[in-house]
Amino acid sequence: MQKALKRYAPLFVVPTLAAFVIGFIIPFIEGIYLSFCQFTTVGNAKFTGLSNYVNAFTDRSFLHSFGFTVAFAAVSIVLINVAAFGLASLLTTNLKGKNIFRTVFFMPNLIGGIVLGYIWQILINCVLSVVGKPLLALNTPAGYWGMIILMCWQQIGYMMIIYIAGLQNISDDIIEAAEIDGAGKWRILRSVKIPMVMPSITICIFLTLTNSFKLFDQNLALTGGEPNHMTEMLALNIYQTFYARAGAQWKGIGQAKAVIFCLIVIAISMIQLKATRSKEVQQ
Repeated sequence: MQKALKRYAPLFVVPTLAAFVIGFIIPFIEGIYLSFCQFTTVGNAKFTGLSNYVNAFTDRSFLHSFGFTVAFAAVSIVLINVAAFGLASLLTTNLKGKNIFRTVFFMPNLIGGIVLGYIWQILINCVLSVVGKPLLALNTPAGYWGMIILMCWQQIGYMMIIYIAGLQNISDDIIEAAEIDGAGKWRILRSVKIPMVMPSITICIFLTLTNSFKLFDQNLALTGGEPNHMTEMLALNIYQTFYARAGAQWKGIGQAKAVIFCLIVIAISMIQLKATRSKEVQQ
């Protein structure tokens, strides 16, 4: 019986593997090919070489959206992880009602990005109108910080849960030994807790990094790239290039931008994973 199970076990992998190949691998390879073509549909693609990539790199809106995305990601990663770790540290103490607080902080993560975008658009526009400032459609700094606030509000609770799991995995004996040696709270935090939760930090930075670069629905709902594409992030810029511009050349340029975008995210993620994993300690 056991031999029969081992013999036929690979068959159970076939449905998932087939779905992965059909739903991801084949479209991904075809997408790379289409990035070298002009087309309106997949059936009439015409190979044009590297022209789409040249046009993508000379598109000022694409270069601006890249810079804007990097600036957004840098700030949101720091704010989300610092706030999430601080909340996790607080909610792993003997604080009364901590389970309720954990639930409350996690709940925004359950709301869809489009819904969050429109909710915060209304809230921020109301605040701006009260203080006499231009609304989001005319205010680049407000659009930038509005997306930072939205991203933090949605993601902090989720990252907090991961940090809580990491902090709870630290043995009490290690903390007690540090206290016996005379270490204060800040020294324990810096020299014991942070090194011991580096696997959680690696995961959280990876998630916030990729989520920040891939941000689309919140950007679309909150600012739509306004004013004049100044708050347009990479994913939205690719979408606008592919769907909002007429002509076969724009489909190919949009596809080339998508490939560049994919490579950028993969490269930055790999660098981040290597950098943070090198600081992890064995428990």
